[in-house]
Order: sequence, then C-alpha cells, then structure tokens
Amino acid sequence: QVQLVESGGGLVQAGDSLRLSCAASGRTFSEDVVGWFRQAPGKERWFVAAIEKSGGRTYYEHSVEGRFTISRDNAKNTVYLQMNNLKPEDTAEYYCAANTLGCSGYGCYSKSGYDYWGQGTQVTVSS
Repeated sequence: QVQLVESGGGLVQAGDSLRLSCAASGRTFSEDVVGWFRQAPGKERWFVAAIEKSGGRTYYEHSVEGRFTISRDNAKNTVYLQMNNLKPEDTAEYYCAANTLGCSGYGCYSKSGYDYWGQGTQVTVSS
C-alpha cells in the first residue's frame, strides 16, 4: 500500500520560513515526479511546485518562484518544500502527490496526472 505523509506545517508570521516534508512508503519514490499542491478554503487545489525523478528539473507556480524550493532525498524516500518569506496568501492545506507515469514542463502542473496523494498539512501565515 502506497502512503504519502506530509509534515512540517504550522502557524507562522509573514516573512517566516517553513520546510514541509513528504515521506513515501510502499513505493520507491525515486521513480516518480513529485509535486506539491495547495488548497485554500473554498478554492480549488492548485499546483505549487514539482520535481522530476532525477531531481534535475523543477517547476514552480509563478507566485512562489524565488521563495519556495523543492528538493528530494531519494535515499530517504522524501521530498521537501522549503518555503521562505511566507505571505498570508500562502495560507492553505498543502498536499504532496506522486506522478508515476512521468511528466515534464506544464504537464506536471495538472493535478489529474498525479496518482497518489498525501493527507495534507496545514500552513497558516498571519500578517
């Protein structure tokens, strides 16, 4: 059984940093593209960032580029999302997901391509 477990969320102030982790079990994560998505109350789940299986290419939604960094440690079967200079508009539930068929470029932005999802971790940024 494949499980993705996010951790690292919390309540912070604007300008602070958080690092989210996504740990996988039941599957070798290194074969998958892994993405982070977020969903604010009453809004659609939206792409944040993704990393290819080799870790060489990364993709970011425009509003987080330069502030967020996605990385992976395949030896630990874990993907991270380092979030710096957080803003109140970053407040959302954050989900990691694995795309087992692969994607590249804008193909990685669509949540429909992701097969496995974690349960989410809440990030709240106060002003």
